[in-house]
Amino acid sequence: MRRKVRKLSSHLRLRHRRAVRHVNRRPALFVPLITFGVLFVACALLLVFVNRGNPLPALKSTDSRIVIVTTDEGERIVPTHAKTVGELLERLDITMHQGDVVEPARDAEIFTDNYRVNVYRAKPVTIVDGQTPRHVMSAATTPRSISRQAELTVYPEDVFDARPPANFVSSGSIGQVVTIKRSLPVKLSLYGQQIDTRTQAKTVGDLLKEKGIKLQEGETVQPEVTAPLEPNTIVFVNNKGTRVETTTEEIPYATETVEDASLSFGTSAVRQQGVPGTRVVTYQINTDTGQRTKFQEIVLSEPVTHIVARGKTINIPSDKQGVMAAAGIRSSDYAYVNHIVSKESGWNAAAYNARSGATGLCQALPGSKMASAGSDWKTNPVTQLKWCQGYAVGRYGSWGAAYDFWNRNHWW
Repeated sequence: MRRKVRKLSSHLRLRHRRAVRHVNRRPALFVPLITFGVLFVACALLLVFVNRGNPLPALKSTDSRIVIVTTDEGERIVPTHAKTVGELLERLDITMHQGDVVEPARDAEIFTDNYRVNVYRAKPVTIVDGQTPRHVMSAATTPRSISRQAELTVYPEDVFDARPPANFVSSGSIGQVVTIKRSLPVKLSLYGQQIDTRTQAKTVGDLLKEKGIKLQEGETVQPEVTAPLEPNTIVFVNNKGTRVETTTEEIPYATETVEDASLSFGTSAVRQQGVPGTRVVTYQINTDTGQRTKFQEIVLSEPVTHIVARGKTINIPSDKQGVMAAAGIRSSDYAYVNHIVSKESGWNAAAYNARSGATGLCQALPGSKMASAGSDWKTNPVTQLKWCQGYAVGRYGSWGAAYDFWNRNHWW
């Protein structure tokens, strides 16, 4: 028995020495295999970890929009399928009362997510127009707009003042007080042509200065320059020994744009409606030669500035930001891209215009143009935006310039 045990032990030691010699002869085979296996497992684990923290961008396909609605009750965020602001108000059962204002207007299109809609509730306002105060409810933002909303006829020459009541007990008002200083209607007979105008001037001389009328040699004015003006006073300006011709022209109103953080980027609201002014241009005609020379221009009414509030708040959903980032678009251009793509396709990569053949997020025409950005251009929103990036910069110079062109023309 002992012999068998010693023999078996000797046999096992011999096999162990042979195995060790076999491994020692081929170290170059096992070391690379083991190293490769370790690296492969490490890379796989790293890829899983990275993808778990930073998933590939994907678009949420839906025809609904997220809207931020602000009312006197506060702010709320709602999903909606409404196409316009007016439809949204009806679905949310938000009733608009006399004097209330909604921005953007009821017919404005809800074209993107995180679209901001503001409802301003009317507040008490006292309008002092002459001797009788008038109490109204209004949410308008300028005294002129408040008066127009109250259905008062106002003129460009009227002067407005708005301030809180000085004394609640005596005024009987708890809200803003708007005072209208009415302009005076007068008739101006300029070289035989009668013109109706309005003025804040007190005398005939003040009227001539206000309208920029300079009497030339031999010209006369009636009544005299020191005479006070009364309603419908007729002021005559006569030119002795010459023939004149006058024409009435429109003065375009200026547009003032104010940035407003309460509105979404790409939307706007009219705060005050512009009104064009009028002017009379007088030409002197040489009766011998027929030569026509402009020698005077009179402004009858100044234009009223058109005030527009333009949204500046940028709040783009993360899925769309992810696609833009993956396409290599700078974050400073996100607002421009979101506006154009929202208008063109509603962020639907499969959008197709059967009439024109325009395809994809940016409505490329034809869609096959996008193949230059990748073979998966038909379905991949990132590939489509890469092509759009080249198109916007190549044709317009920048996304900002493309955005300006789209707003002017509603296509690009």
